[in-house]
Amino acid sequence: MAELILARHGESEASALGVMNGKAAAGITLTAAGREQARLLGEGLRATRIDLCVVTGLPRTQETAAIALAAWAGSDVPVLVLPALDEVRFGAWEGRPLDEYRTWALTAGPAEPCPGGGESRAGIAARLAAGFAALAARPETTVLCIGHSLPLRYLLDAAAGLVPAARAERLPYAKPFRLSTDAVAGGAALLAAWAAEPAWRPAGPGPQLP
Repeated sequence: MAELILARHGESEASALGVMNGKAAAGITLTAAGREQARLLGEGLRATRIDLCVVTGLPRTQETAAIALAAWAGSDVPVLVLPALDEVRFGAWEGRPLDEYRTWALTAGPAEPCPGGGESRAGIAARLAAGFAALAARPETTVLCIGHSLPLRYLLDAAAGLVPAARAERLPYAKPFRLSTDAVAGGAALLAAWAAEPAWRPAGPGPQLP
């Protein structure tokens, strides 16, 4: 792979309500705004040849990809489901308001599992490190990855040399961010090392994203 294009999915019904959805729940689809965001993502990629589109196991990423790819001559691009890049498993906060999860997340250590069978942030980082390392090793030249806010933020920050913070700023819907293979591989390596000995980075602004 020479380039990875990352984009968060379009607005979903769950995200519009501000509730946590880390499971492939039936019936949760994109909103009308989310579908338009996905279409505009595809329109914005008209000049880019995409060799592979990677999505997660959650329908909102798959729906975003289908709409985006149909918006230009990318409808024949193969699509790969990569569960290693799935949304966070929110445990007891599945289906509950975002602010409730954030209240726990801001006081819990990075290695502390989320109550109710959810993931620790260190566990998330280890999972993502493996998934993004696998993408960096793909034979395709340009890969489009439609994912989720926190997983993509973790990689973008790590590619800029920053380990995770207790609170991660959310990414905008369906906006593309481009990384080189070296940046993806380096970010994955940093996440893997941090997951083995996790400690939050000091509070402060993350990297300035284009």
